[in-house]
Amino acid sequence: MNPDQSQLALEKRHAAAAALRWVRDGMLLSLGSGSTSAAFITLLGEAVQAGQLRVEGTATSLASEALARQVGIPMVEPRRGLRFDLAVDGADELDSQLRLIKGGGGALLREKLLETASEYFLVIADSTKLVPQLGRFPLPLEVVPFALPWVMDTVEKLGGAPVVRPEKADPNQLYRSDQNNLLVDCHFNVISDPERLMAQLQNTPGIVEQGLFLGLAKAALVTNGEEVQVLRPGLAPALASDFANLP
Repeated sequence: MNPDQSQLALEKRHAAAAALRWVRDGMLLSLGSGSTSAAFITLLGEAVQAGQLRVEGTATSLASEALARQVGIPMVEPRRGLRFDLAVDGADELDSQLRLIKGGGGALLREKLLETASEYFLVIADSTKLVPQLGRFPLPLEVVPFALPWVMDTVEKLGGAPVVRPEKADPNQLYRSDQNNLLVDCHFNVISDPERLMAQLQNTPGIVEQGLFLGLAKAALVTNGEEVQVLRPGLAPALASDFANLP
């Protein structure tokens, strides 16, 4: 039985609350995008306002930046040499090796930039996001508008059934990223070799970024009901409540 929306909202909040244990005073944070990340940003802001934590952050989307400022988290602009102590972000899908599909909210370019520039990337997710194999969730691509026809041809040859993402509010308009690029959602259904597909997409001119995040996540907090598990590549799952040695 799939959890309903109210249960998923609680699972997201539990994962977000568990992630606060990874945050140390004085950290520079990469703040993710999406509903689970919004729960984390909100709880982090409460801790900042209460004087429990002093942190700064950079956000992976304009929406997350606006929320972070609203809840009182000091923000840092991009600059050369900027490295983050910790990145906390959600995922659209993750497997047992912590390979991810991200970009359902359209922020994949900034997410990958900031999470690549982070010393430790922690994923937070509800129970629906952990899958045995990636691909059921459409794989997002951020695409330069001029290159769209050739990108669509290439993805179709790769078996991706590409669809240009429309605006939710107005389906007659195309969705634009924060960088004013288009989003293409690729329906592979099953991605049997994520590493090979990532290389093929990265070598396609006109694709600014693709939504496979491989080898970046160090740990994931996945909630099932009220239980939060810590997943790490190559290690047995552990309960977050029993996970004493935080990085």
